[in-house]
Amino acid sequence: MTDSPSRRRLVALAATLLVASGQAGAAEPDPIPQTEQSDVLTLPPPGPHRLLVTDAVYNHAKDGRAYLVDGDSARMLGMMPAAYNANIVADPKGGHYYVAETIWTRGNRGTRQDLLSIYDAHTLALSDEISLPGRALITTKRQDADISADGHWVYVYNMTPSNSVIMVDTITKKVVASVPVPGCGLAFAWGDHGFASLCANGALASVDVADPAHPKLVRGKPFFAPEKDPVFEQSPTDRATGRTFFISYGGMVTPATLGPTPTLEAPWSINEAAKQARAPGGDTPFAVAWRPGGWQIAAYRHSDAHLFVLMHEGQYWTHKADGTEVWELDTATHALVRRIRLPAPSDMVGITQDAKPLLISSSDSGALFLLDPQSGAVLRQIRKLGDNLIFASAPGE
Repeated sequence: MTDSPSRRRLVALAATLLVASGQAGAAEPDPIPQTEQSDVLTLPPPGPHRLLVTDAVYNHAKDGRAYLVDGDSARMLGMMPAAYNANIVADPKGGHYYVAETIWTRGNRGTRQDLLSIYDAHTLALSDEISLPGRALITTKRQDADISADGHWVYVYNMTPSNSVIMVDTITKKVVASVPVPGCGLAFAWGDHGFASLCANGALASVDVADPAHPKLVRGKPFFAPEKDPVFEQSPTDRATGRTFFISYGGMVTPATLGPTPTLEAPWSINEAAKQARAPGGDTPFAVAWRPGGWQIAAYRHSDAHLFVLMHEGQYWTHKADGTEVWELDTATHALVRRIRLPAPSDMVGITQDAKPLLISSSDSGALFLLDPQSGAVLRQIRKLGDNLIFASAPGE
């Protein structure tokens, strides 16, 4: 019999009918997808080069965030969300991260909520939220929020309805006090039960909260002239010892030891430490000199009492200009140890506290640089970590 087109069509139709009636071999069943397994990773124990870096993101279209970075591999280990212009502090005992933030129920409007959000340091999972009676929603600075040396108290600067510092008990998870600091701002934590604030007249206010129900505020005499040579609010401090270095726009360093009755020492000049003439002040605003500038302008290394300051060449009112160099200064001898040329202009500097420290800087493009503080060589970098990076902390701070 010939294999005509008509016969081939009949054979194909018969095969189709057999499959439809189940008389042909059964088709392979669809595979059953494997059930998804959900788990939560746990971070390895922190080393001395685990860095907490915040991204303030000064764009209202975005929220902020905080990154955990391994400085030895330049890898991001994890991320915590944060609202716009949030402030983040790390538990000195290593158990938690605290995020002071403000949100609205409808994004950019609705009911305002001020919160202290608590994240587990091992899983970065949100573990608790504490409602705050207010919060100063201002440009992100490290001293907008701080934490006591023992991790018991978180201090949140507030301006609702007037200047105050909110005290949060991290053990009971409750707000226990709102301490008025009229005419003063920010919170520089000292020891286990106190903080200081900078005042508009150039003085320092110190608050002892050993008895939270009855805080004791002591105001000192002005130590700088705000209208002539103000100090940076981001001056570095060691909360465990209270050792603080207030740095002025003109490059003057005033050492202080914070406490119930703080002590202030005679100021000295960064420029004179570098064998230069003292930087001209606000009375000659167009004079060019090396000056401190940036956002997070300095870092302090506890082990040798060395100060690392961002410096740039500019006129007097260039205190926000990025630093092109970091100057390492011995605060005991008031001497310049070295000048470190940065790979890119940076508005922040940080230093780790171990025997082989890393120097941290950033760039306008959002890069994070990890440098050798002796040679200035770039050891590692993350090319695009965030938009507005601020070094928050490393173990040992």
